[in-house]
Amino acid sequence: MIDTIRAKIRNGERIKREEGVYLLRDAPLLDLAPLAMEVRYRHNPERRVTFVIDTNLNYTNVCDVYCTFCAFYRRKGQEGEYTYTIDQMMEQFGRAERQGVTTILLQGGLNDELPMEYYTELVRETIKRFPHIHPHFFSAPEIMKMKEITGWELSEVFAKLRQAGLKTIPGGGAEILADRVKHKISRLFPKGKTADWIDVHREAHRAGLKSTATMMYGHVETDDDIIEHFDAIRNLQDETGAFTAFIPWSYKREQTALGRKIAVEAGPNRYLRIVAVARLYLDNFPHIQASWFSEGKKTGVVALNFGGDDFGGTIFAETVMQLAGHYNRTTVGEIIELIRDAGFVPAQRTTLYEILREFPEEPAEEAAKLAVSGER
Repeated sequence: MIDTIRAKIRNGERIKREEGVYLLRDAPLLDLAPLAMEVRYRHNPERRVTFVIDTNLNYTNVCDVYCTFCAFYRRKGQEGEYTYTIDQMMEQFGRAERQGVTTILLQGGLNDELPMEYYTELVRETIKRFPHIHPHFFSAPEIMKMKEITGWELSEVFAKLRQAGLKTIPGGGAEILADRVKHKISRLFPKGKTADWIDVHREAHRAGLKSTATMMYGHVETDDDIIEHFDAIRNLQDETGAFTAFIPWSYKREQTALGRKIAVEAGPNRYLRIVAVARLYLDNFPHIQASWFSEGKKTGVVALNFGGDDFGGTIFAETVMQLAGHYNRTTVGEIIELIRDAGFVPAQRTTLYEILREFPEEPAEEAAKLAVSGER
């Protein structure tokens, strides 16, 4: 079957569901790499690998949803729970700005006590106080919480967020876009359905926002579930064309209820296969991210030869995975060096994948200073 699929891809034909399952389950891993790179260069012809200087922050960990895969959430009144004020968040944003951050990915728990004005003020104040920072705020479950507390339609929620200045949202909350899986991993307080996530991103795209599509695998899903996920986002991309990238990562099990049932986390080979098959199956996505953060730097670098063209962000701060026992950090200079060592040209980008600058030759330390300072 691999020869048939290879011929289809080279002829520009779309892979079907059963072929995607075969690639995930049976295709030789090393056969996937060159084929995925062919498609990668079709979308991004240069030997450029992009990265963004960013950080991941949280405004509250209070959450009324029980997800068995999460070690981040706290109940109201539980030890360790917090909800930051707008000014407290701006203090954190100021520290991020001094590190050279150009994008802040902001997410939080689903907190009933926060009014809609809190969310719009977060966006508005960020743009006002830090005009060089792009607010990449609020996952689909958070948007659904806004819909719930206001009683508005999604179009009204996005109208308010767009008016405040929001231009993109992250793809968090997708996990696996198969209701069978969603029921198993957050069954006590179901965290929406596949249709909810799709509806949020469809409405975001209609409102003029861009978004990413993500996937957390390596828990209770099957290969068929992953392809169902791919079908859902590929179909929506056919409809709107407003996804900028696909970002997969593996489930981290420590300190989570689900982790007691998962003996072993997904390893590097599974990640490389996921990245390659995503590049082949998601033929209408411009970018596939290879993550140094979730999978480790060595695996992230290898994934650049399995179809990935983006290396993610610097992620100076991150809590969700850290609480699940996963800690990984880097610097701008190290990212530049890792991309170069893999044989590619590092390029700093914006959230919308606009190229700010390339670093083809100068020492990584000097390139990092330029990236953070904004000098050209």
